[in-house]
Formats: sequence, C-alpha cells, structure tokens
Amino acid sequence: METGEVFDTAFWMTASAIFLLLICSAMFSGSETALTAASRGKLRSMSDDGSRGAGIALKLTEDSERLIGSILLGNNIANILATSLATALFTRTLGESGVAAATLVMTVLVLVFAEVLPKTYAISNSEKAAALAAPVIRIIVRTMAPPVAVVRLIVRGVLGLFGVKVDPTRNVLSIREEIVGTLTLGHSEGVFEKEDRDRLLGALDLGDRTVEEIMRHRSSIEMIDADTPAPDVVAQALQSPHTRLPVYKDDPENIIGVIHAKDLLRAVHDRIDTGGDAGLLDFDIMSVARKPYFVPETSTLDDQMRQFLKRHTHFALVVDEYGDLQGLITLEDILEEIVGEITDEFDSSADQMIVKSSDGKFLVDGAMTIRDLNRARDWSLPDEAANTIAGFVIHEAQMIPRVGQVFIFRGFRFEVTARENNRITRLKISPVGATPRN
Repeated sequence: METGEVFDTAFWMTASAIFLLLICSAMFSGSETALTAASRGKLRSMSDDGSRGAGIALKLTEDSERLIGSILLGNNIANILATSLATALFTRTLGESGVAAATLVMTVLVLVFAEVLPKTYAISNSEKAAALAAPVIRIIVRTMAPPVAVVRLIVRGVLGLFGVKVDPTRNVLSIREEIVGTLTLGHSEGVFEKEDRDRLLGALDLGDRTVEEIMRHRSSIEMIDADTPAPDVVAQALQSPHTRLPVYKDDPENIIGVIHAKDLLRAVHDRIDTGGDAGLLDFDIMSVARKPYFVPETSTLDDQMRQFLKRHTHFALVVDEYGDLQGLITLEDILEEIVGEITDEFDSSADQMIVKSSDGKFLVDGAMTIRDLNRARDWSLPDEAANTIAGFVIHEAQMIPRVGQVFIFRGFRFEVTARENNRITRLKISPVGATPRN
C-alpha cells in the first residue's frame, strides 16, 4: 500500500479520535482520584469561599457508588474504544503485525498519559483538581445515570449472593474515624506532638465515654456527717483539699446535701461577727448545704459537661440504675480527659498515680484508669473489660491476686505490690522485653 493511501483522511480522523479518547480517559482517571482523595473539609472551606466547583464536588461525593460507577463506565468506554480504533489503524498500516504493535503502543499511552500522569497530578492537587473536574463530571454522572443504575443492580445482586449489603449513603470512613486516623498518622510522622494528639483525641472521645469510667469511686469520697458539731465540720473543711463535700445523714449512702467551703466559711464569719465563738455551737451546717445533684452512671461525658455548663455547677453525685451511690464526678474530671492531669497547690505529690521506680519499672495506683495510663506512657492496654488497671489485672487473672504475685498479660508484666482487703492498691508494671521509657 502506498504512503499516500495509508495516511489519508480516514487515518488522520482515526488518529485524532484516539487522541481525544486518551484525553477523555486521562480526565476520567484524574477525576476519580481527585474526587476520592479530596478532603471534604477542605472542599467545604473552598465552597464557603465561593468556589462553585468545590460545592459541586461535595454533592457528587455524597453518593460515591454512583460517582465511581459513572467515572469507571466512561473511562472503560474511552479506553476500549481507543484501543479498538488503534488496532484497526495499525492493522491497516502494518497488516497482521499491527495487532501486537497496537497493543504495545496503547498500553504505553494509556499507562503513562491516561493513568499515571493524571492520577499523580490529582493526588498532588486533589481539592483543586476535584473543583475543576466536578462540573464536567456532574454532566457525565447525569448522562450515565441509566446504565449505571443497571450496573448497580447487577453488582448488588452479585454481592447479595455472598451476603454483602451495600449502603450507598455510608462513607467508607466516617468523618470522626478520618480525623482520628489523621491525628494518629500525624503523630507517628512527627507532625503532631503527643500532647496535641491526646488533647484532640480526648475531646473526640467524650461522646463515647460514660461517667462511670472516670468517676471517683464512693470508697474514695470524703464526706461530712450531718450530726458532726459545727467546729469539727469547719476543721474538716479547712483540712480537706476539696472545695465541695457531700453531707450524709445516718448512712453514707443517704446524701442530703453538698457543702461548698466558701458558703461554709461565709456563714461562719457572719456567726462569729454576731455571736463570737459561741455562735458556732448552735450552728446548723444544713443551713448552708446545697441540694445534691445526682446523675446516672451511664451518662456520656459530653452530655454531662453540657449539663454542668447549663446548671452552672461543677459537682455531681453518680448513682446506678437502682439509685445507689456509686461515686462522684466534677467538671475538672471531664476536662482532664482532654488536657491531662490538672493539679493545683492543694494536690500533694503523694497523690501521683504513676511513679517510676529505681529499677526502671512503674509503680501504678490500682485505681488509675487504663486510659490515663495509656496516655501517660503511650501504651495500648485494652480497656473494654475494665476501667482501672486493678480491674484489668483481676479480669485477666480471673482471681483477686495476693501481694507479690506476678502476671504477664498483653505484653506487660504486672506485679501486685499492695492490697487492702480485696482491693489491689498498687502495682508494678513494665513492658515485657523492653526498657521502659523516661
């Protein structure tokens, strides 16, 4: 065949069609990567700043199954049609060897210019690329709607045979999980400091954690007997590191009020001004006691913090489903889940719940929560079965250990160093086969 007959109008039209189809394929590939990799938070910010394309991209990503189906359908049509035309073109030019030549050439062109190149750009500029491509892709999605609907039915039918259900409204990763993953990855790569990561994760966890998990247990609550003479109550309030003290009548379970140190001292001051020291003898401490505020142990920390802010109070007594006292919780306890341990001039060093011993291991108060220990040492002990480290050891050992017993659970060595009655009060903990970090 002569050269003029080969490179005729039909040749150039076919070559131009292949070129256009490769451009379409590149657009589909880049758009798929951009729209799936783009951060919805950044797209929302761009949309709020006036980017019309970003707003369209947000709407498109709401139905990811329909979006991906339309893009893949268009991409496959473009690639298959371009390959078919190239095969016909090379066969006409080279004869039987044209099939192999067309396969080789189209593989290189599609791989480099229709896949790797546009996807690399889309990954590097995902939000910008998504905003640029969104208006065109929206037209494609609407045009491809009928065949995509058929494909979706077929896909769901096949998946249904294997017991797999598809929810098109559910994102592959929820926003919360995406944030948690980003924070964890950022910390591992040195972008976030440990303290910053812990604060942000602590704030995110408030809605998933309950009052029961962080409350001060009733055995550790300092109380005032309503029948105690006023001078003794004043002395107890002055010696206590706490500002608010529950008042009980006859039985510690029967809480009838809460005394605030400032209310008590103000009343005492007024009594002394009017009647001297003798004015305290007939002073009724219940006259300054506030009504106790009870909350269920199943309340989430997020809800409880909102209630504290709404009621303008920082102190609540925790009860179980039967109304029995279980402990108390304060606003400070909740804030500590976000910012870490908060201490003031009234907190003694003896109150530290974790201390490094001379042998490099850690002496831990049995009442310390597993979550606090994990945050303090960057460990990953599970907290599904128990809230405190003592509870964890008892759960894993399936017994109440005696002093001196040693256990190895979940890659850590636990030695019971102190016990009161049936309560483990002190443990020595260290990772197995690792030197504890400072």
